[in-house]
Amino acid sequence: MSIIYHEKSKTFHLYNDSMSYIMTVLKNGHMGQLYCGKRIHDREDFSYLLEMCVRPMGSYVYDADRLFSLDYLKQEYPVYGSTDYHEPAVEVLQGNGSRISDFCYRSFSISDGKPTLAGLPATYTEEDSEAQTLTITLEDEVTGLLLHLMYTIFTHSSAIARSVCISNGGKETVHLTRVMSLSLDLPDDKYEWIQFSGAWARERHVKTRRLEEGTVSIGSMRGHSSHEHNPFLVLKRPTADEHQGEALGLSFIYSGNFLMQAEVDCHHMTRVLAGIHPDCFDWKLEPGESFQTPEAVLVYSSNGMNAMSQTFHHLYRKRLAHGYWRDRVRPILINNWEATYFDFTEERLVSIAEKAKECGVELFVLDDGWFGQRCSDRAGLGDWIANPDRLSGGITGLADRIEALGMKFGLWFEPEMVNKNSDLYRAHPDWILSTPNRSESHGRYQYVLDFSRPEVVDCIYQMMAKILREAKVSYVKWDMNRSITECYSSALPADRQGEVFHRYILGVYSLYERLTSEFPHVLFESCASGGGRFDPGMLYYAPQCWTSDDSDAVERLKIQYGTSFCYPISSMGTHVSVAPNHQVFRNTPLHTRANVAYFGTFGYELDLNKLSEEEILQVKEQIAFMKKYREVLQYGTFYRLVSPFEGNETIWMAVSEDRRTAIVGWYRVMNVVNAYYERVRLEGLDPQLCYRNSLSGTLHYGDELMNLGLITTDVTAGEVLGGMKPCTDYDSRIYVLEAADGQAGL
Repeated sequence: MSIIYHEKSKTFHLYNDSMSYIMTVLKNGHMGQLYCGKRIHDREDFSYLLEMCVRPMGSYVYDADRLFSLDYLKQEYPVYGSTDYHEPAVEVLQGNGSRISDFCYRSFSISDGKPTLAGLPATYTEEDSEAQTLTITLEDEVTGLLLHLMYTIFTHSSAIARSVCISNGGKETVHLTRVMSLSLDLPDDKYEWIQFSGAWARERHVKTRRLEEGTVSIGSMRGHSSHEHNPFLVLKRPTADEHQGEALGLSFIYSGNFLMQAEVDCHHMTRVLAGIHPDCFDWKLEPGESFQTPEAVLVYSSNGMNAMSQTFHHLYRKRLAHGYWRDRVRPILINNWEATYFDFTEERLVSIAEKAKECGVELFVLDDGWFGQRCSDRAGLGDWIANPDRLSGGITGLADRIEALGMKFGLWFEPEMVNKNSDLYRAHPDWILSTPNRSESHGRYQYVLDFSRPEVVDCIYQMMAKILREAKVSYVKWDMNRSITECYSSALPADRQGEVFHRYILGVYSLYERLTSEFPHVLFESCASGGGRFDPGMLYYAPQCWTSDDSDAVERLKIQYGTSFCYPISSMGTHVSVAPNHQVFRNTPLHTRANVAYFGTFGYELDLNKLSEEEILQVKEQIAFMKKYREVLQYGTFYRLVSPFEGNETIWMAVSEDRRTAIVGWYRVMNVVNAYYERVRLEGLDPQLCYRNSLSGTLHYGDELMNLGLITTDVTAGEVLGGMKPCTDYDSRIYVLEAADGQAGL
């Protein structure tokens, strides 16, 4: 049993082997937060945690009680304006202009397993024994609104999934102007806030600050989760690090506008909120209607941030991603984009595929430029019909030629966008998001289709499905290359324009749902100018995402390191691209480009015909290595060891489930001279097993490697003499550690 209710004290205790989450019904009927942290013993009454005292300038609920103020109590789902002056979790605009609500406890239910969220991506269970779900129902008597707080605690993961459904059981229409998915009041502010921020080509960099009085937040108003801020944050104790200490991770399973914030008050209580961004959000809720929020996932770790990340990795890999490709190693692919851009012919594509097949590549992907009048970024989007001048046999003909080589075929789409120079736009100019009597902004000469309209989504679905039915397409790269501006739908009335951003994302999800259901064996990879929509909502439909348009190996160290805090390695699209790199123009050794890309789905973004014979030999060796070890690399337990944000080196590793194989990636950006001796303590090995080091040939027990460390000293320690191979800038090594028979030290 994972959820206990104590009737006498009206206390709920959610727990598993790792964590406890405790809340109670307060004196006024609101829900109070008592504890979130490491597993503790259950007891009938935790009310001693409700600390109250008289404070100057306090406002109090009851005339005869100068203790009970919501401003000084930790709450579970707070409202503003009735003695609580913090930012609220919910706000309802009523017909009389009031925004005051009073949601009081009415009932609860406990069920095994986990319910689905209609129209939304969410974590799931396959067996009822994997989780229990608590639903607490609150009611506002004045409006008749019912608030259903949903909590799922997983049996074997230190995680709780939370969402909210609000139903209008009254007689009047209301407007929801704020409905957060999660609110968590913490008793103190002794945390470091870690966010994952950046911009195009430098996504998910680790940013850390101490919490203090005031509000810190991240979010997006771009219509997608964005390159700028990922919908994920970590609160950790200042003494915690990757390997020890307390950390809370909070992830939002949503692909649109979001807000995540922590508000510290003058008494050092911290309120954490996560949900749809309330700015520009206004949902009209008629009597009898309901609104379901997206899901937020809270993970607790008492063993540092690696343990927190591993919980997210396992949960999202196994119980968020789903379908045919969930548990399968990913095919090694080659994408033609950086090899050709728009300048290609069918014969050149086939020649790239032929060379790739020779090297062992398994999947050829045709990127942008194959449809309509798409010879540049100024035309063709929306016309998902092959251009016969470029592909004489259409997609079907090219796919057949690629399949005849013994490879699979993949195809690029950008279904949410349209160029004005397209047949689709000329037929339906009102199908773009645009505001009446205002200018229409473009991004990359393209406009955003109004996916809040089902007929628009259906039109795109029909075109995409026709291609996928007729051609042997095994992979789809789903791109999205601009943010939303002039967010207005000509199909909705004025009092529903605040729904457009959310309805748009629901339209995206519905298209994904239809396509992945009809074509379950197609591998979908999401993309948004690289990492502009790398979020759990996408991961539900597409088990991998193009991590960043920046494929430079050095830049990818920070990008992939930051991404790994929440997202599994199997979800990261990682490619070896040409040198000099097309984003930063850096010349990086071919082996380093591969050594970074191994920790992901792995592929190539270049024309292999332009490589030397020596380089082709390296490529063949890289592909053979990835095929041998991709199960470990993509599905092993991942550990961050040395951060690229703290020095010149980056080190990480993956360990197989049986702990008999470990692969360590070591990377150094700039070369050094007369350096010191170096070693790094490894993680996750079996202390009793003896491992052979693939580079040195030496044998070491797991406890040696974890406590003494793996020696990484190279020729930079001292003077490089004749006959010694020197190191270079942007160098890297892969250490494979495999369990071996025999004794170490013989």
